[in-house]
Amino acid sequence: MSSDAVLREVTLALPMAPEMEIEASKTAGAVAASMRMSPDRIDEVRQAVIEAFINALEHSRAEDREVFLTFEILGEKDPEKLRITVRDHGVGFTPTEVREPRIEDKISGTNRRGWGLKIIRGLMDEVEIRSGVGGTIVVMSKLR
Repeated sequence: MSSDAVLREVTLALPMAPEMEIEASKTAGAVAASMRMSPDRIDEVRQAVIEAFINALEHSRAEDREVFLTFEILGEKDPEKLRITVRDHGVGFTPTEVREPRIEDKISGTNRRGWGLKIIRGLMDEVEIRSGVGGTIVVMSKLR
C-alpha cells in the first residue's frame, strides 16, 4: 500500500524558454532512477513532464514566465510513488472544457494539436489538474 509520506523532495523554477523542458525531463529521470524505477517507467515520467512543461509554455501566458516543478518521492520506508507537480502562474483554463483530441483529426491533418493532456493521462498512474485565475497546477503520480 502506497503511503503519502514524503521521503525526498526536489524543487525547480525554470524559465519558460526553449529547451527548458529538456532540463525538467532530466531532473524527472534522475529522481525516478533514484527510486529504482524501470527504464520504461522512467521514460514515461520524462515524457509526461515534457508534455506538462510545454503546455505551460504554450498556453499559460504567464507574466512571470517561469514553470515551477516539485518532485516528491513518497513511501513508508522505501520509495513507492513519484508525485510531480507542475505549476504556472498563467491565465488558467477549464479542464472539463478541453475537447478530447481524435485520431481521425490528426490523420486528416485538421487537428494535430491538443494531445498533451491525453498523453500525460496515458503515461501516468494518477493525474489531477487544477486551474483558474492565478494559474494551472498539474499533479501527476507514477508508482515505482
